[in-house]
Formats: sequence, structure tokens, C-alpha cells
Amino acid sequence: MKEIYIADLARHDESRSFDSIYLVLSKQQRTTRTAKAYLSLILGDNSGQIEARVWDIADPRISADFAKGDAVKVRGTAAKFEGVMQLKVEQLKKLAAHEYDRADLLPATTFDIDELWQQLEEAIARFTDLDLQRLVMAMLADPAVRSAYREAPAAKQLHHAFLGGLLEHVVSLIGLAEKVVPHYPMLIKDLVITGVILHDIGKIHELAWATGFEYTLEGTLLGHIQIGASMIEKQMDALQDFPPRLKTLVLHMILSHHGKLEFGSPKLPMIPEALMLNFLDDMDAKMQTLATEFQKAARQGKGAGEMTDKIWALDQRTMLNSRAWLGE
Repeated sequence: MKEIYIADLARHDESRSFDSIYLVLSKQQRTTRTAKAYLSLILGDNSGQIEARVWDIADPRISADFAKGDAVKVRGTAAKFEGVMQLKVEQLKKLAAHEYDRADLLPATTFDIDELWQQLEEAIARFTDLDLQRLVMAMLADPAVRSAYREAPAAKQLHHAFLGGLLEHVVSLIGLAEKVVPHYPMLIKDLVITGVILHDIGKIHELAWATGFEYTLEGTLLGHIQIGASMIEKQMDALQDFPPRLKTLVLHMILSHHGKLEFGSPKLPMIPEALMLNFLDDMDAKMQTLATEFQKAARQGKGAGEMTDKIWALDQRTMLNSRAWLGE
């Protein structure tokens, strides 16, 4: 296990030495005002990310062949520059896959994956619509799909942007749907839950997460909505006697779940179940984004009643810890 995480370095005001393993999230060669070349890096681990500089590129202690996405062992000094913690890299070695634990370098869900998966399977077992049940079960029966679904992040950098984020997001939505849907008798519960489970399944092909979180070429060109709709349509066509009208409703759920054309949905939600899926999805994404920002603010030393930095996904700042500010 790593001994020094980026969050540990960020909490100190004074300069300190460090020697640890990080993931290269960005690598750029730049020049100083005196035309001397240096490397500008963004290094990350499962606690955050930090800027780093290699001032002497020709130093033999600096590996020449490392690139974005590589794990590296780094030694140097952490110090504040213009109020922001920055690393001065003195030694850097590119590591082979067996020399580090990926769990140390990439953020991951704090929930137990097996327990989340069990909750997902229990929700599927509660279906009363056997056609929707066999569709969802067939989608998750492929070992490759199941493995990716359990491990994938839900986004590159917004909500649930960590290993297991997709599954955590879906199970959270199931919990919300179980509570909210019965309040509105017009809704077909199994159709809403089907949308919940399948709405982001295209992200297992849209995103890559072996070393950092990136978009695949397929994800860049098509996006997870189109990818997911195609996957689901093929599966419905392969199922014997799947009802054509139900197929239309399921595909509409997937195509409209972002809610607005400008947010990437090719269709607006035009059935109550699709509208509910959009509301639940948006709420869960925003609340998880808040949780991440609150954790970031805590690392910055901010307390109850103070404001976060601007949260771009919400286009505003938010006050920290209302309960503590009220004295509860």
C-alpha cells in the first residue's frame, strides 16, 4: 500500500519530502521565460491530483519514456507556490503493471461491490413484468458486460467518477425509485427500474479506466446513449417474442434520459416513466457531485458555513454542512 497520498501532501503548509507512486494524468513540455525546457505534470492517486514540475529533463534519474496513463514512482519535495501545493520532482521511474496496485491510484467506490451487485439482483428478482425481467437479466448475463458494469465509473470527471461508480449510481437510483414510484400510480414501476438499470450501460464502452478515466474512440464518436440503445435493441431483437410496443418504450427511456436535447438526449422524455428516470438520474448525479465537492472543501480546511468553490456542474457555489452550521 502507498504510504504518501496526494491528500496527505495537500494538507501540509510547510515543505516536505515525498517518495511514492502516482498516476500520470497529464504530461506537457514547456519552456521558462529563459527558454529552458521543463515538464509540467498532473499526478494523481485515489485521493486526488496535484501539479508537479520536472525542472531538469536531462537528469538521468528522470525516466525518458513515461507518458500519460503510466504509473510512476516519484521522489521530490512538496511546497506551496503562489498558495497552491506543487511537487518538485527530483527522481521519476516508470513502473511495470506488477509494481503497483491500481486501487491505490484510481478513486473507487467506498461500498462493497458484491453487496451492491446483490442489491441489483434483488431488485431484478422483484420484477412482475417477465419480459422486462428477462431483458435485464439477458443484458447482464454476458460475463464481459457484467464485469465491466461492476467496475466502470459513471463518468470521466463529473458524478460517480470512480471505479464502481456506475454500479453505485444505479443501486442508488433503484433505492430512490423504490420510494418515489409508488407515490405516482400512473407509473409502471418495472419500466422505471429497467430504465434505471440500463440507462447508462453504454458507458462500459464509452469509457476506459485501465489507467485513468478516458473516453474511448467509440465513446467520443457515438456517446453512451447511442451505444446503450444499440446494445439494448440487439438484445430485445434476440429475445423470443419480446413485445414490440414495450421495445419502443424501453428504447425511448434510454434515448431521453438526459432530459434535454442540449444535454445530449436525441429525444425529450415523452412518457411519465422517462420523465421520472430523468428526474431521479439528475438528482442522484447532483447530490453525489455535492458530496465530492464537500470532501474537496474539507481537504482545503473549510468548515461549516463556508462556501465551496464554484461547482461547474451546478453553475454555483454551495454552503458547507448546514447541520453543523445550525448546531445540530
